[in-house]
Amino acid sequence: MNDNLFFPDWREKVTYGDKGPQIQVLSENDKVKVLVSGLGAGAKIASHPEGEGVYYFLEGRGWMIVDEERFPVREGAIVIVPAGSSRGVEAETRMAFLATRVV
Repeated sequence: MNDNLFFPDWREKVTYGDKGPQIQVLSENDKVKVLVSGLGAGAKIASHPEGEGVYYFLEGRGWMIVDEERFPVREGAIVIVPAGSSRGVEAETRMAFLATRVV
């Protein structure tokens, strides 16, 4: 089986950073990038513009900021970010999320 198609447990891929995201790319091609990222409690991802993205929060809680609007996120939350919008994340607790970005 192709190791880039099946991930039986996301916990085996995620690492956590206290000062910023620890990104593990799961799959990438010329159209889409899929990654899992971990943040330690209090860590942040500064707001930045990108292409369209879908964020699924796997564990923890905090905030996702999209174009200056703050959304409370926790395990199970999904945030869809339009292309060109700025986005950032602030972790209140240790947090992990899966992101799919259209490149």
